[in-house]
Amino acid sequence: MNNPYYLGVVATALASAISQILLNVSARKTYPSRLREYLNPYVISSYGILAVSLVVNIYLLRFMELKAQNAIASLTYVFVLLLSRVILGEKLGWKKILGNVFIVVGILVFVQTT
Repeated sequence: MNNPYYLGVVATALASAISQILLNVSARKTYPSRLREYLNPYVISSYGILAVSLVVNIYLLRFMELKAQNAIASLTYVFVLLLSRVILGEKLGWKKILGNVFIVVGILVFVQTT
């Protein structure tokens, strides 16, 4: 767990979660045309953030193992849960919370063994 690039993967997971939240915000709005539905600031910025996140992830692969990167990148689910609660006001059920606890425990176990 002493690889400094882990923080970069956590940051890209957060960026990916923000991208997903932006798409959700866009989907909750109504637009006058199909074109405006896909070409609006939320969608464009979401895909821009996702593209940068993917490029950074590919760069980080040079410095860490793929299995470690994929394990840490699963934090995206945790970030989406938290951001959807804070930004979108979604309710958190016990199943969602329990599932995210398992994700975090799995990441901690995996990272400690690598």
